[in-house]
Amino acid sequence: MKKLSYILAALLSVTAFSAQADVETAQKLADKYAVIAKNINPSSTGLSAEDGKKFFNRELTIKGQQVACASCHTTNPANEGKHIVTNKPIRPLAPAVNEKRFTSVETVEKNFTKHCNDIIGRDCTAQEKGNYIAYLITVTK
Repeated sequence: MKKLSYILAALLSVTAFSAQADVETAQKLADKYAVIAKNINPSSTGLSAEDGKKFFNRELTIKGQQVACASCHTTNPANEGKHIVTNKPIRPLAPAVNEKRFTSVETVEKNFTKHCNDIIGRDCTAQEKGNYIAYLITVTK
């Protein structure tokens, strides 16, 4: 029984380390967006998780329907979402609960381009991307 406890403790620590590493990767990406935003706008004061949360929940009317990031990803980005048109399940956005989120810059950029154009009708700015990731990093459950 003791041996099983040690094995479970070891597995949980690996899982916790993995989630922490993914949050660190997301933070590095957010920091890169912050640098880009500062280069574009020298008066930028850094990233804001609060602004990222507002952006995530902001509803816009598209083709007569109110939509937001939360429309597919739920109001809690730690939960599994569902595409509002196809009903296809979407893994959580929060890197603390989805170890694959924000691990590929190419995938992140592709998704930002597609989803920003779909929801807000243009590509997101570096500031918006950084704020968005800064918010998602704060979501743990």
